Amino acid sequence: MEPVYRSVTALALATFRVLRWDVRTGGAANIPRRGPGILAANHIGFLDFVFLGAGARFSSRRVRFMARHDAFEHWLGGPLLRAMKHIPVDRDGDPAASFDTAVRALRAGEIVGIHPEGAMSRSLVPQPAKSGAARLALATGAPLIPAAVWGSQRILAKGHRPRFPRGVVVTVDYGEPIAPEVGEDPAALTARLMERVETMVQGAAATYPQRPRDAEDRWWLPAHLGGTALTVEESLARMRADVDRRRERRGATPQPPG
Repeated sequence: MEPVYRSVTALALATFRVLRWDVRTGGAANIPRRGPGILAANHIGFLDFVFLGAGARFSSRRVRFMARHDAFEHWLGGPLLRAMKHIPVDRDGDPAASFDTAVRALRAGEIVGIHPEGAMSRSLVPQPAKSGAARLALATGAPLIPAAVWGSQRILAKGHRPRFPRGVVVTVDYGEPIAPEVGEDPAALTARLMERVETMVQGAAATYPQRPRDAEDRWWLPAHLGGTALTVEESLARMRADVDRRRERRGATPQPPG
């Protein structure tokens, strides 16, 4: 029994109804009903984890998401995240602590959620991924469950003012699990995972049932689909700048370009 997780999920579902958000879930049966799994998804909006976690309820699972450590310092969000057993990640500190916590959760039969890109994509296109999800799979034998969320960028996206429009469609798709091979190189497994995620994201964007209202509303479409979102190169440059700012605040050396 997890009353906090159950209550937060109920609140999220009530919010969907009030704002008439049409959350369409596909492939939830690919989330194992028992045993460990690593839910690996693209990242385009601050509420991605809410939609991904809500969809997992169809398999009667609760996802323990790996999230930036500063979210756990919020006066309200922090206690809720800890009560829901999410996992803090200090992206600029020692990653071993969060990795070990995730390994323990997986070995206890939990589903762990992770965004392999490590940061939100302002281009809305999956960015180069880090190997953390693959290394977790290789360390525990847990399957990787590729996932794609689309439409969430219209609600809360990085670099845009918060907006809560009514009637937004959000699609959440879970793909067939990817089993790690014994001795597989983490980079090769990451490439296998992201190939699947990228294909799923492309499919979700191509079949999304809603279109921008006018030219000004094209900000939530990627550039290759006629939108005004940043290009992949611009998004990566912004991400590097964000990393450099955090490093400067901590007195570390700025990240070199490229």
